[in-house]
Amino acid sequence: MKFAAAWLAFASTLSLALLAGCAGTGAGGATTMRDGEIKTASDQTALEKRASIRVQLAVGYYQEGKHEIALDEVKQALAADPNYADAYGLRALIYTSMGQFPLADENHRHALRLEPGNPEFANNYGTFLCQSVNKPLDALRYFDAALKNPAYQTPLSALVNAGACSIKNRNIDAAERYLLEALRLSPALPAVNAGLARVYYERRDMQRAGFFVNRLIETASIETLPADALWLALRVQRKLGDRTHEATLAAQLRRRFPGSPEYAAFERGAFDE
Repeated sequence: MKFAAAWLAFASTLSLALLAGCAGTGAGGATTMRDGEIKTASDQTALEKRASIRVQLAVGYYQEGKHEIALDEVKQALAADPNYADAYGLRALIYTSMGQFPLADENHRHALRLEPGNPEFANNYGTFLCQSVNKPLDALRYFDAALKNPAYQTPLSALVNAGACSIKNRNIDAAERYLLEALRLSPALPAVNAGLARVYYERRDMQRAGFFVNRLIETASIETLPADALWLALRVQRKLGDRTHEATLAAQLRRRFPGSPEYAAFERGAFDE
């Protein structure tokens, strides 16, 4: 379902931002040392610090879309420290962006083998499984693992991802649970309001769907909404009989996404697909 995938991409970006800030510290997964203490930046060896710097450089190149340069920085990080988990985690994201899914899968798994309790790695692998290789059931296991970790600093990412994956898997009740918890954490987040609008649209509860569509439009510029969110909002407004807002959304879809599957569905009048 294209709707789910669009908002999963948003949650993946949050994870990358945390990786950029925490590379090398073990903060995402609260890495434990042999003496039982939590590993912090001051515990890093010289090689780990060198690897950390290379990973942070790689993050910058990755965010700029310079994938080959980013991969080279990751390679140098691993030359300094072959067991540097963040390097494998980042390389998985880079390979995903390049469409190299088998290599991405291998690197996600390697990162998790090195730090099996890291919730960021679990969330990122769940995102990959759901969005890139269409395995939503497998993905939910990793989102749940991330959410059970009390050290997880950004549970909102996994909640939004799990909600979107549950929609993709047609488990609307589970999607509602995840997204209502996300709503409690961030009531103004567009991904949360879009997800709940979808949940109630699927249930044919148009009053609630309309409530969350209105919240979506209030909290996100209509100019920033992806085609699937515009199409969902348009169909909800049509069901509610609000022809003015329906026409506004249709104009946005026509102007910004004339070649999209959503606009093609609008053109043929497929409002109930």
